Amino acid sequence: MEYFLARDGRRLAYRDTAGAGPAVLCLGGLTRNGRDFAALSAYLQDRYRVIRLDSRGRGESEHARQPLSEYTIPVEAGDAIGALDHLGVKQAAIVGTSRGGILAMAIAGGAPERVTAVILNDVGAEIEGRGLLRIFATLGRQPAAQSFDAAARDLADANQPAFKDVSHAQWLQHAHDIYDDDGDGRPRLSYDPHLRSCVAATIEGGDGNVSLWPLFEALRDKPLLIVRGRNSDVLAPRTVDRMAAEHPSMMVIEIANRGHAPFLNEREALTAIDAFLERHHRSAT
Repeated sequence: MEYFLARDGRRLAYRDTAGAGPAVLCLGGLTRNGRDFAALSAYLQDRYRVIRLDSRGRGESEHARQPLSEYTIPVEAGDAIGALDHLGVKQAAIVGTSRGGILAMAIAGGAPERVTAVILNDVGAEIEGRGLLRIFATLGRQPAAQSFDAAARDLADANQPAFKDVSHAQWLQHAHDIYDDDGDGRPRLSYDPHLRSCVAATIEGGDGNVSLWPLFEALRDKPLLIVRGRNSDVLAPRTVDRMAAEHPSMMVIEIANRGHAPFLNEREALTAIDAFLERHHRSAT
């Protein structure tokens, strides 16, 4: 783990394979961190420089002092660009899961010269309200489980039937990815619980969908791969269809037996991402 200071002085954490190949920047979901991309990093690190950022308030990064003004897309996108600046990386392909994909769209809009290609993991130009409400239901609440083994079982129960072929060992690894150990072997949130109040403003007023079409416009001229969980309640098939109509060269892969969001350790996901980067990123840098 390494660190740098954001413009406002927040201490942010990242992992860097420091490889000689083109850079790939991985940005996690709303409550997630760079541990989510361990399998992808291991798969790519021989040919790419893989950078995994913990957004502020997640993982090992410092929590916000003013959550409502800091946990925003512009600020977090600025942090990602700051990570590239700190590392002397002029251009990168961006892999964004959920909120990380929104950050990727924001970066492509504000600093298009820094982005060669984008991979969106189960996020797109419109977020389904029902999926957002499901996420919000447990946001900011400590897990009830008193052990990681119990947390793995709880995750399996909570994610059925969207994730149908995930073993207990995989759920256990996932629990260690998304939770911290409190020192006594009990899982605890690995993100700032104040994120809940920030998201509350987004969903205030009902369960309607959230439109990100203006942000999606920034990807029109960028190579784009969509990874969608076939059982996703966040990225709907109709949204993907409309995105494809507006971005004809966009590539799409659906991962069976996955909801929101695929782990990116699935063979199909790894193969598709590798082929996409080989075609649209390695040749462009």
